[in-house]
Amino acid sequence: MTETGGRRAPAPLAGRWRRMTRVLHDDLWNFRPDPLPASVWLRWLPHGLLCLAAFGVTLGGTAQLGDNGHLQPGAAFVVALAQGGAIVLALWRPVAGWWLSTAGTVVGAAAVHGRLAMAADTSFTWPWTAAGIIAHLLVLLLLALRVRTRVSAEALALTALVTWLLQGVWGGSHYQPTGVLAVVLSTVVVVLGAALRGRRVARAELVEQTTLTAEERARRTLLEERSRIARELHDVVAHHMSVISIQAQVAPHLVERPSPELVENLAGIRQNALEALNELRRVLGVLRSENPEDPYGLGAPGTGTAPDAPQPTLDRLGALIENTRAAGLDVTAEVGGAVRPCAPGVELSAYRIVQEALSNALRHAPGSTVRVEVAHGREGLRLAVTNSRPRRPVPPSPGAGHGLLGMRERAAMLGGHVTAAGTPDGGFAVAAFLPRDGGDPPLSPPDPPHPSTTGDQTP
Repeated sequence: MTETGGRRAPAPLAGRWRRMTRVLHDDLWNFRPDPLPASVWLRWLPHGLLCLAAFGVTLGGTAQLGDNGHLQPGAAFVVALAQGGAIVLALWRPVAGWWLSTAGTVVGAAAVHGRLAMAADTSFTWPWTAAGIIAHLLVLLLLALRVRTRVSAEALALTALVTWLLQGVWGGSHYQPTGVLAVVLSTVVVVLGAALRGRRVARAELVEQTTLTAEERARRTLLEERSRIARELHDVVAHHMSVISIQAQVAPHLVERPSPELVENLAGIRQNALEALNELRRVLGVLRSENPEDPYGLGAPGTGTAPDAPQPTLDRLGALIENTRAAGLDVTAEVGGAVRPCAPGVELSAYRIVQEALSNALRHAPGSTVRVEVAHGREGLRLAVTNSRPRRPVPPSPGAGHGLLGMRERAAMLGGHVTAAGTPDGGFAVAAFLPRDGGDPPLSPPDPPHPSTTGDQTP
């Protein structure tokens, strides 16, 4: 003890002892339920086998304590029942089961201690009986499988301490010592159980990490697709804002003597359009590149590409299909219904959905036959891309496997929807509906389009 500021400070050894005692109390004086889960392959068979082992320990312990230990039948049955019941209790409360098994062993050893001389001819196994060793090993295994390694090691250390106190300190006469055997076997069982638990925990963490990685990959893919959609929509909106600005600038010259109010209003319209264009350019600078020092993605002089390339529409669907044919797919296309103009965002999304579906067919169905159908209806566009089963081995794909996610995101943005499923012949079909004006979708799910015979054309 030392004096510190007029107050007596506890010695380091005393503080360390209190901390160790608190840890042992928290670890081993804990009787909360921790049931043994059912086996994946064997279901409840291990529980049944352990209950059968508990029954055998009870019968064997009663016979050994009564016949060789010369205990009264009632006392022998109670001790053996505690050892067998510890196995069953450890199935649900492992720490409590360990305490019951240890207490049963101590009580049985103390009860037999005075009768060891009477068992001189039979060499009674003491302090651990054969049934007591079996019961305690099973309890330690159940404990090590479900608690932290530190708790298992503490239980093993206390088991060794109790054995040493009974056999080494107290001792007796005319008995066959089993303390060393019990401690060695208990150590082996605890190491085995801790290893199995560590393997199970590592596998669970791996599954959890794999799930989190897959979710993070899906989330990142979704964000990337939304960013791409935002860039493309910027180009569409920027075009219309430019047209509004030019028309507002030209409109006063189309009237001989425009009123000052008209000129002022048109100038305000043009100014608002130009400000909107500037804001769109700032947004585009953020979306087009992750490098804030090169927001437009131009890179070094002479190496960059123009950031404002025109976005494709259904007019370029023929060129897309020709490129796919050149890549080795047999593609046929049909366009049905009276062609009606659609909103630019709808045509852009329709083009991208067909493009992604053809890319998936190239990657996952090499050598297949692909049919592209586009049907113009009163409500909007219906698309269908169907491929047959692949005719050549499918090579491993380096993609993230989230192409359908981008299709659904585009359709949902416009109030439409996308369905994708395998076909009975081993192929794959993608069907989509996009409202003509990007409004609310119809209540019925999307069906594959059925082009009429009139107006069909093959791009």
